[in-house]
Amino acid sequence: MMYSSRRKPVLYFKEERRFLSGKCTIYKLFGLCMVLLLVSLVWLQLGCSGEMSTDVRADRRPPLPPPPLCPADGGQASVADDPSWGPHKLALIVPFRERFDELMAFVPFMHAFLNKKKIRHKIVVINQVDHYRFNRASLINVGFLESSNDTDYLAMHDVDLLPLNEALDYGFPVEGPFHVASPELHPLYHYKTYVGGILLLTKKHYRACNGMSNRFWGWGREDDEFYRRLRKAELQLFRPSGITTGYKTFLHIHDSAWRKRDQKRVASQKQEQFKVDPEGGLTNIRYQVDSRQELTISGAPCTVINAKLECDQDLTPWCLLA
Repeated sequence: MMYSSRRKPVLYFKEERRFLSGKCTIYKLFGLCMVLLLVSLVWLQLGCSGEMSTDVRADRRPPLPPPPLCPADGGQASVADDPSWGPHKLALIVPFRERFDELMAFVPFMHAFLNKKKIRHKIVVINQVDHYRFNRASLINVGFLESSNDTDYLAMHDVDLLPLNEALDYGFPVEGPFHVASPELHPLYHYKTYVGGILLLTKKHYRACNGMSNRFWGWGREDDEFYRRLRKAELQLFRPSGITTGYKTFLHIHDSAWRKRDQKRVASQKQEQFKVDPEGGLTNIRYQVDSRQELTISGAPCTVINAKLECDQDLTPWCLLA
């Protein structure tokens, strides 16, 4: 019998030695721990290098300039020597009573707005703390008398009216009183003789008018009487020009549904409110300063003067509600 000399092919597989194959020995566990430790060290090194490079890049950035400030002492240290801010300083006088929501928005907004326009300023809030009806005109008189001597012009400024157009001029009104919230721009009041809301005057011009009448307790009419004072003092009234934003020039933040205005007319108030006060004003204002506080609201400084007004009930019995 003959046999073939050819043998069936045999496949040989080379055995691969794997680190984790076979039995788990102490050497293998030690080696695995060393690998994990090495990976952790490399990862930590890369992370630290990234943070250091970030810090180095941050240190190379130029420091941000500090924003213009209005410190509590009335000066603006960061701009005191900057001639581009001009020589004049504004006393922003805000007649006020119990409208803290509006005040919290007003002070930081106006501080930033005036800084951007490079207007040296001091925000003076005259807070009426007596038991009489609100008297906006008398509070403005108090603000004029209590504002520091380093201010040379003033703004009668409602706390609920914010300027939205940066083209509005808050500069020194050298030619005459400047009505910022003019009738063609104010969101509510559009009659030609309106001078309320926001009005700029030099202190000289305000004194020439003998300030505002102290007869107006409650809401309204004091600015209409002041318009007659401007005419009597032969002061020309100026208003903005070239403003194209119309009634959207200002944001009126007063909520009439939440805060009712005191529009009551008591005793003979309705008959007397349209008369011109020939003598009253700065010369007969009577008040006491209860306290004075320097506050900062969201980084914006202001002076709050708590004032108690006095009322001659024989002349103006409507200072008290019936």
